Amino acid sequence: MPVAAVRYENRTRYRLGVASTHLADRVATGDQVRVFVRPSHGLHLPASPDALVIMIGPGTGIAPFRAFLQERLALGARRRNWLFFGNPRRSCDFLFEEELTGYGDDGLLTRLDLAFSRDQEGKVYVQHRFLEHAAELWSWLEEGPHLNICGDAQRMAQDVEAGLCYIIAKEGRIDAAAAKAYLGRLARKSLKKTSTEPE
Repeated sequence: MPVAAVRYENRTRYRLGVASTHLADRVATGDQVRVFVRPSHGLHLPASPDALVIMIGPGTGIAPFRAFLQERLALGARRRNWLFFGNPRRSCDFLFEEELTGYGDDGLLTRLDLAFSRDQEGKVYVQHRFLEHAAELWSWLEEGPHLNICGDAQRMAQDVEAGLCYIIAKEGRIDAAAAKAYLGRLARKSLKKTSTEPE
């Protein structure tokens, strides 16, 4: 399984993620590693296999949605599934590329929208993909989908929510406050946010 190693500079000090760099740099293929798994009680699939599902999972936020898709495949749940995934570069950061594109080819994923931020001059993130497909995304939102967001809670989640509110206001022809309230109602019904913040 691929691991995105956390490496960054903060106030002139180079920092490494404890777990991710251990797995990436110190563990050989085939080695066994003891881990503690913390269950997520907020991130889940809807009970009905007929529910529409929108998944927004940049970077390692893709992990639970890969499991969602595997479960839906196993259960034969072929209702519409829409995945937004992003990372810096397609050539080296498209996690589970073959599996995800395969789900698109066989119809499990109705839509797979990708955003690779460093593959062009201007940075492109998943919220930019929302804007490109605003009318269709709005029609899905109006059907009351099960909406999940997984990723960096400090930056990405705020940008994603702002992007969703903008689309709701624009496509629903309502003001910003009403759009926020609309998203709040959807949140109470189905929106679950899980953080994959750096270690």
